[in-house]
Amino acid sequence: MDHVAMLRLSVLDQSTIVTGRAPATSIRETLALARHCEALGYGRYWCAEHHNSDSIAGTAPEVLLAAIGATTTRIRIGSAGIMLPHYSSLKVAEQFRVLEALAPGRVDMGLGRAPGSDGRTAYALNPNADTAADHFPAQVRDLLAWVAGEKLVEGHPYRDIVAQPQGETLPETWILGSSDYGAQVAAYFGLPYCFASFITDGRGAEQALNVYRQTYRPSARHPEPHPAVCVWALAAETEDEAKYLFRSREVARLLRDKGVFAPLMSPEEAVAQDYSEGDIVRIEKTRARTLHGTARQVGDGLRQMAETLGVTEIAVLTTVHDPEKRRRSYTLLAEEFGLTRENIAPVAH
Repeated sequence: MDHVAMLRLSVLDQSTIVTGRAPATSIRETLALARHCEALGYGRYWCAEHHNSDSIAGTAPEVLLAAIGATTTRIRIGSAGIMLPHYSSLKVAEQFRVLEALAPGRVDMGLGRAPGSDGRTAYALNPNADTAADHFPAQVRDLLAWVAGEKLVEGHPYRDIVAQPQGETLPETWILGSSDYGAQVAAYFGLPYCFASFITDGRGAEQALNVYRQTYRPSARHPEPHPAVCVWALAAETEDEAKYLFRSREVARLLRDKGVFAPLMSPEEAVAQDYSEGDIVRIEKTRARTLHGTARQVGDGLRQMAETLGVTEIAVLTTVHDPEKRRRSYTLLAEEFGLTRENIAPVAH
């Protein structure tokens, strides 16, 4: 199979908070970017979930998706993901049944197990946070039944409860993760799986995807495994411009590794920072591991990654201080891969 020829591009958006603009502005920029990426021909637009962070405004993807679904017509919309241990499976099923009614045939329900926050915030979201993650597989099992309008397993105390509104189409469920655990859960339930390569800088991707394929149990909706990866990437008109815009990402990653989640600095602010020798070493490693450059350079990197990992779909996360430069990056990649609106296939498979 020629994975490169079949490569499909999608978008991940975290609604990144940046210096000089209110966090609420990031939400409105997400809506604008979704419309822009639909016009370019991207296949999916996924919104992340994080909590209690000064760097990410995307706390409620299910709300954002309703707004995006109402202002787009063809691009698939989805969560990347709903952090399921925070919530009741029934409530999530109801949310996504409503989304499916609003945008039938183009909703992706991406699920994750990580807290997307610190431990204290996880407890604020769910007082049973210490054990909730252990029940993730059972939550997925129940959620799959509820969202499909099926009965829960025999003997389940909530077997006769129905998640409304029911309809003719179903959300497409994905499992997301950055370790082997999510890969095993996705394989067990016969679901598509996306590895969060942007979190690990690619480390562990090949192993997790191999585990997913090797242990995959075919399901009625997905007879074959459907692996994907999500990467951070930035394309600009020139290599020098890309390097300059990337300075924001460099310092953000440096701070994140130190446990500091701050608004994304502008390139000018990033350049003006004082860095230790150790900081510089870390920054150089980040530069070497992250795709940024011209559209051709980034495109070649994505094609090589697809070939190496054997995937046909890559979701691209781009965090840039200037929203116009971020839109331009997605435009350049769309041109590099020849995307058009005709590439979009909204009907769930």
